[in-house]
Amino acid sequence: MFVAATSRCFADLPLDAALQRLVDLEYTCVEIMLHESGGHWKPSAVAADLEAAIRACRQTHRLTPVAVSVDIELPDTDPCYYQQFAACCKLAKALKIVTITVRAAELGTPFNAEVERLRRLAATASLESVRIGLLTEVGRMTQDPDTAGVLCQSVPELGLTLDPSHYVYGSPRTGNFEQVLRHVYHVRLRDTTKDQLQVRVGQGVIEYGKLIAQLSRFHYDRALCVDITPLADVDQSAELRKMRLLLESLL
Repeated sequence: MFVAATSRCFADLPLDAALQRLVDLEYTCVEIMLHESGGHWKPSAVAADLEAAIRACRQTHRLTPVAVSVDIELPDTDPCYYQQFAACCKLAKALKIVTITVRAAELGTPFNAEVERLRRLAATASLESVRIGLLTEVGRMTQDPDTAGVLCQSVPELGLTLDPSHYVYGSPRTGNFEQVLRHVYHVRLRDTTKDQLQVRVGQGVIEYGKLIAQLSRFHYDRALCVDITPLADVDQSAELRKMRLLLESLL
């Protein structure tokens, strides 16, 4: 395992500047956010000019891209949805990235419809030798660890991007997610309480050492990706440095 950070840690900066800040904080690996809202590149822009996106995302200031996160704001009934996703997969392949994170459908979506969407996404990703990590998230079908596991069993090559904060904050099954660890492709971390998704490092209840030990039992050897967004009146750089040092001390 190794420590990384998302480009969203400096979402208010252009991608180039955000990556430089992470380098200054001695991070060596990054997950790049391709989100239509709040990301550093929009999926629609990647589809419109793939070569420009590749050039921009290759300027990483010595950071190694280890994942991309894709959030497309179109219904999956729109053909452009899959065109944009295919372009993001081509970008990932060009960056030598193996895992793309996508969000699960919202709660209330028919299970079979979500399985069909994920199968189509997985088939598209496999054409570029990319695999999908379905994000664990409150308010989505992966909110329940059992459902998340069944989705992975139903779709070949599908895994999870584990965000344990969402199994603490707002979850009816606080902290109980060991059954999904065998499916984990990628991990995102911040400190969390039952009442707040993000708190200052050290003020939450996430047991990083325990999580690392659990992941080790399933031979997880990929990124522990810090995903801390700026908080009011909190030194963002200090929080990111503290989290990096904490995780590195546990590895």
